[in-house]
Amino acid sequence: MTNEFYMNRAIELAYKGTGYVSPNPRVGAVIVKNGVIIGEGWHKKFGAPHAEIEAIENCKGVDLSDATLYVNLEPCNHYGKTPPCTSAIIEKKFRNVIVGMTDPNPVVSGRGIEVLRDAGINVEADILLEDCKWVNRFFIKNITTKLPYVIIKTAQSLDGNIATSSGESKWITSPESRKAVHSLRFEVDAVLVGRRTVLNDNPSLTVREIEGRNPLRIIFDSSLSLPLETDIFNDSASPVIVCCKPEVSDSRKAELLKSKGINILPVWQNNEGKLDVQDAVSKLSREFNIASILVEGGASVFSSFINEKIYDEFHLFIAPIIIGKGLNVFGDFTIRHLVESPRFKIRAVIKRNTDLQIVAIKS
Repeated sequence: MTNEFYMNRAIELAYKGTGYVSPNPRVGAVIVKNGVIIGEGWHKKFGAPHAEIEAIENCKGVDLSDATLYVNLEPCNHYGKTPPCTSAIIEKKFRNVIVGMTDPNPVVSGRGIEVLRDAGINVEADILLEDCKWVNRFFIKNITTKLPYVIIKTAQSLDGNIATSSGESKWITSPESRKAVHSLRFEVDAVLVGRRTVLNDNPSLTVREIEGRNPLRIIFDSSLSLPLETDIFNDSASPVIVCCKPEVSDSRKAELLKSKGINILPVWQNNEGKLDVQDAVSKLSREFNIASILVEGGASVFSSFINEKIYDEFHLFIAPIIIGKGLNVFGDFTIRHLVESPRFKIRAVIKRNTDLQIVAIKS
């Protein structure tokens, strides 16, 4: 078997940590000796043992000298929530360590590999590099910029509408598409919508079509105008954060929301009088440890993120219907020249029953 074969298995294992390890990276590890896999592991939750340690422990006392360890991210060489993995690797006398990618964390970057090589272990790096970057794209963005990775998700008609002229939007896309959206919610740390979406759809923003934990729920409501009786303010599914103007963050309404357990986050306004997206995502990362956000609507919020260039990835769910005059996905975004248009690279096109899901990344 090739290095790529075993690294692909490590990546498969890494995905098993989805939804539970953030803001840590998703990491899987495979131990091979004499051409046979003798141990596997993955990072199961934040603060739990790392993938390398899980794989070593799962070997159940087998002699690991001369074995090869495959791991999709460089082993750590520092104390954090757990001891350094490099120490255990050296202690077990591995002959080879095959690394998918160097850790972008400045505390680690390259040092784990250096420590292993200094101990006489053969280290190869950058195996299936692009696949390894993809599985940890949230972590890479967050650890290098201190900002969350932002995915914009739209469910729209063929002519680009997310609702009819009367505001009706349930349901444009198929049950299969909605299940895929719930998978996205499970994958990210938080889901974000605007005030109008909450008023029109009264969403719960929870994970229901699959098994998994609920993300944090974020609402842009600059004046705190949503009624206290709104469903999302009165359930305990997961914490709710309301972003608002600083001048209303200590108002009577804010205090009432806080008494319900709602988090109030004051956010500066931009030149158009809207909540400043850059300030919002910076504070969400810093104060709530959010490494990834799924932006689910509506048109005004979508346009704000596009206008301020705060996005990394798009998931467009397109239903084979035409609405005509309705609510356009980016109704508040305007350009005069094509050269100014945001550009994307199509990563995948997936058939979801009658719909198409297009996955595009910022180019």
